[in-house]
Amino acid sequence: MKTGSLAALLLIGTAFAAPASAQSSAGDKVVQKIVYGDDACEPSDDPNEIVVCMRMDEQERYRIPENLRSDPNAIANTAWTERVRSMETVGNFGTDSCSPVGAGGFTGCTQSLVQAARLEKKTGEEAVAGRLIEEERQRRLSNIDRDAAAVEARQLEVEAQLDSRKAEREAAAAAMRAQADGLEPETEAPSPE
Repeated sequence: MKTGSLAALLLIGTAFAAPASAQSSAGDKVVQKIVYGDDACEPSDDPNEIVVCMRMDEQERYRIPENLRSDPNAIANTAWTERVRSMETVGNFGTDSCSPVGAGGFTGCTQSLVQAARLEKKTGEEAVAGRLIEEERQRRLSNIDRDAAAVEARQLEVEAQLDSRKAEREAAAAAMRAQADGLEPETEAPSPE
């Protein structure tokens, strides 16, 4: 039975190998290309060349190929400061260590939680947003005097225009009253020399 199944496997193996050997014997050259997104798969100018295109997402265009990406949790990808910090705590046990080893090991857990909370408060989204808000507030406060001066100048200009229009209206009203009373409007008399 083993001889029969072995012969069947060899027969199947040669059946699949025949097309590949036929291509190489005909002199056809196979070129593999990677195209991204909606890029076109350019055909070859050489009639003896077969082009095989593998389409990938547009997001993968400038990334390191997946087979070359390593595990992000690997030690090689860990920053040196983190490695040193982990080495500092290797033999840390006993009081204020936050470890289950030794008497009083639990006493450091609160301290480590408080330190983690402080670090999160300094670097969290709320802290970043608070910093951005404060920077914008300072920028606006630095411009407030200039903006207030511009608004005040505009207000004085508008008041001057309103005063001149009011004076023109009053002069026109006095002239109309004088005409209505039959009097000539008063004019300044020339000064004798």
